[in-house]
Amino acid sequence: MKPCIISFILSVLIACSPCLLAASDYPQWRGPNRNGISPETNLLQEWPENGPKLRWKITNIGSGYAAPAVVGDRVFILANEGMENEFVLALSATDGRRLWQTRLGNVGNPKQDPNFPAARSTPTVEGNLLWALGSDGDLACLEFTTGSIQWQRNLRSDFAGKPGTWAYAESPLVDGDLLICTPGGPEATIVALNKKTGQTVWKSPLPEAGDAAYASVIPVETGDIKQYVQLLQKGLFGVEARTGRFLWRYAKPTSRYDANIPTPLFSDGCIYVASAGTGGAAIRLEVNSGSVEVRELYFGPRFPTAIGGVVKHGDFLYGTTDQSLVCLEFLTGKVKWQERALGAASICLADNQLYLHGENGEVALVEASPNSYTLKGRFSPPDQPKKKNQMEKAWAYPVVAGGCLFIRDHNVLWCYDVRRISAR
Repeated sequence: MKPCIISFILSVLIACSPCLLAASDYPQWRGPNRNGISPETNLLQEWPENGPKLRWKITNIGSGYAAPAVVGDRVFILANEGMENEFVLALSATDGRRLWQTRLGNVGNPKQDPNFPAARSTPTVEGNLLWALGSDGDLACLEFTTGSIQWQRNLRSDFAGKPGTWAYAESPLVDGDLLICTPGGPEATIVALNKKTGQTVWKSPLPEAGDAAYASVIPVETGDIKQYVQLLQKGLFGVEARTGRFLWRYAKPTSRYDANIPTPLFSDGCIYVASAGTGGAAIRLEVNSGSVEVRELYFGPRFPTAIGGVVKHGDFLYGTTDQSLVCLEFLTGKVKWQERALGAASICLADNQLYLHGENGEVALVEASPNSYTLKGRFSPPDQPKKKNQMEKAWAYPVVAGGCLFIRDHNVLWCYDVRRISAR
């Protein structure tokens, strides 16, 4: 076959198939590998005084704290209008145009205290499908192009699920043929479903785990055992991926505010986990004769514990406390530096730079280096929404995909061009 014909066929396939993921896609919560790292390169290493160029801004997407997923020329995000309409919204990544909108259900726990009822979860995209979990436990599989629902279940009614005070906030994990999520409660604390049909594959009852918390499951491989790890209301748990069999528990990172929120991070056979008001910790998982043992490397309140999570670059971990940005040695906990920066912030790593979205609404670029804190840019997005009260913050995580930085705060979504000039 002639090269020109092969080239034409490939171009048609790419244009017509949403299932071909690009290297720069951000298809789920915290990126391709659920570790807060974007695969993007050739990005600005320093920002102009007023920040990077704003490509577009939309101000009517609905309420919520959910971060977007970005695949190809589409942005997918959860939002809500009132308490009876939580939905998945598909937008054009080019200009922010609405493409489709599909209702999931009601907003969960509308009388929560403190009162922040809103959409919280990030959709997961794979092939021509996406999966989304509403805050009231409405789990759905939707078609990529049209948003039509392929199957739907509810974590409360189908699994006797028990969410925490602030309802469901987990972003579902798709792993092979399975979809993994966390109803909470003693009967089916963590479940595995067939991703294409929604049928139950296994249920993992964890009576000591308590209610579902607000983190998301991560896949972990140690030795010859693959497992799913989740932070619940009463600690960090690991279950066997094949069967859901309970493997281990680490109880220290249990928030004294019942706010077990940041998703754990796995690297080098170790897991970093943290909870507000308690502390951060690193544990090593050791496999012995089919069982998994937990060895604590360090634990303490001075490590990153903020809602915005952590990222690892090289041998070092970066994240925030409620007051400062911290760099520490991942395996030892030795703090290399800490700086006020934006205070508590959510974080994404791309092209050797840290992208921070502060709870105060500001955005910053910081070099990911253990040597020192080096600020590369800082700005405030325009027309930020007003907060209900002093306790409500800008909690949505930043996303870097397709040469763009996406920042969300309730009904506003900003898209900034962060490509180097040579790449534009």
